[in-house]
Amino acid sequence: MPSLNFKGKALVQNFHLLVPYHELKPVKSKSLTPKVSLHDNLVVHGDNLKALKSLLPYYHGKVKCIYIDPPYNTGNEGWVYNDNVSSPMIQEWLGKVVDREDLTRHDKWLCMMMPRLKLLREFLTDDGVIFVSIDDNEVHWLRAILDEIFGEDNFVATIIWEKVYSPKSSARFFSENHDYIVVYARGKESFELGLLPRTEEANARYENPDNDKRGPWKPGDLSARNPYSKGTYSIKCPGGRVIKGPPPGNYWRVSEENLRRLDAEGRIWWGGDKNQVPAIKRFLTEVKQGLVPETIWTYKEVGHTQDAKRSLLDIFGDDFETFTTPKPVELLKRIVRLSTGDDAIVMDAFAGSATTAQAVLELNKDEGAERRFVLIESEPYANSLTAERIRRVIKGVPKAKDEALQKGLGGSFSFIEVGRPMQLETMLKAEKLPSYEDLAGYIFYTATGEDFDARQINRKTGFIGESAQYDVYLLYEPSLDYLKSTALTLDVARGLPKGSGKKRLVFAPTKYLDSIHLDEQRIEFCQLPFEIYKAAKPKR
Repeated sequence: MPSLNFKGKALVQNFHLLVPYHELKPVKSKSLTPKVSLHDNLVVHGDNLKALKSLLPYYHGKVKCIYIDPPYNTGNEGWVYNDNVSSPMIQEWLGKVVDREDLTRHDKWLCMMMPRLKLLREFLTDDGVIFVSIDDNEVHWLRAILDEIFGEDNFVATIIWEKVYSPKSSARFFSENHDYIVVYARGKESFELGLLPRTEEANARYENPDNDKRGPWKPGDLSARNPYSKGTYSIKCPGGRVIKGPPPGNYWRVSEENLRRLDAEGRIWWGGDKNQVPAIKRFLTEVKQGLVPETIWTYKEVGHTQDAKRSLLDIFGDDFETFTTPKPVELLKRIVRLSTGDDAIVMDAFAGSATTAQAVLELNKDEGAERRFVLIESEPYANSLTAERIRRVIKGVPKAKDEALQKGLGGSFSFIEVGRPMQLETMLKAEKLPSYEDLAGYIFYTATGEDFDARQINRKTGFIGESAQYDVYLLYEPSLDYLKSTALTLDVARGLPKGSGKKRLVFAPTKYLDSIHLDEQRIEFCQLPFEIYKAAKPKR
């Protein structure tokens, strides 16, 4: 497969591995939930690369659908690449505002996207899918980088979304009225796409001119271009006409024997005069209960950009903040409906105006479902726009035109701040110590490579979770006095729960046990902070 090369690639292609885990700090005052939790709907405030890395222990392999709406790199957005790539040679080049005069803006965009896409792939379930909104500025480079990260065999489709409803007379050449949504599966062999609800228009194509007791039907072409050795016979119609064979370059799609059988079952239509080219009757009662989605989505089906802006005005009124690129709720509802079931997790790492969250909440209310969203947004929108929109649609918008929005969609969410990095050097000096749960998630995922569930924590016993190989324990408190006075002793080892019977992986500041006693107690010891990686196994 051809490879994609761009300036800075060598420095960013593994950069996601070097990004430190950061603390995830719950903010009760900005949340809308009785109990702030990482297993609630989430709005995560912070740089999305840091946030993604820090969420990985909790959501690795659990997200069914990812939707992102990254910068389109039009040259008018004024974005700056701000990842802390360590090379002095490249920092100055990356750290400038990207505009149309920047001849390397495509390289910078790819530098920004590569580590984020690599991390996002790690969140997807085996049958998960990512949808990426983009326009003509970067769609070709996006396809190339997604081919590299996800594999070209996992490309599903490029959807054309009609984003405006009228032409722009000021356009110099063509009036652009569409964006793209590029779709890749985590593993296409496992991925299944849902169906769209059947419409009255689609059902109206079925009629019943012969009053068939099986109900409305529509004719299907009997011929096809695929070569078929038994598809070249002549046909005598009931009215007497002889059709010498299929149209030139075509074949009958069924054998002569099967044609007779279908005719005997009343599944062939010969026309009103019984002399027309036969057609196979497709009954409405026998077709799929939904419609196979097409790759062109019109504004009449999923809304347009003005709909999206009107939705924000409807929710915020005079409090509306300028946000130039919102997406319509119906667009996101279609994406979520096609790609998820009732209890799926949906992630949006460029959350913006929180359309994804509203789409999930509306679908949950309509369908009685329990999908969850994980949104990531940085300044200046995370609280004042992203989270505020969710608060309002959950509680209700009295002046909204939509009745469901007036009453409120219900639900909850937790607001999480991306905090300080969990760097081992500062931990050693007891500077900026992470919380118990943050450190537990970090060491469990890093040491085992498996998903961490904070609900399994028993702080009294030190148990933080069970992996395929270990029962894992953490003896820790974010206190210098505790760290100085705590050690894994024989009494502590004997007091650990028996657990599942697997070997016990114990993290503690130090130990006063020799290898014989460790073996007797089925313990593998890891000293904080340096031996977190001791039990790590290479990922295949």
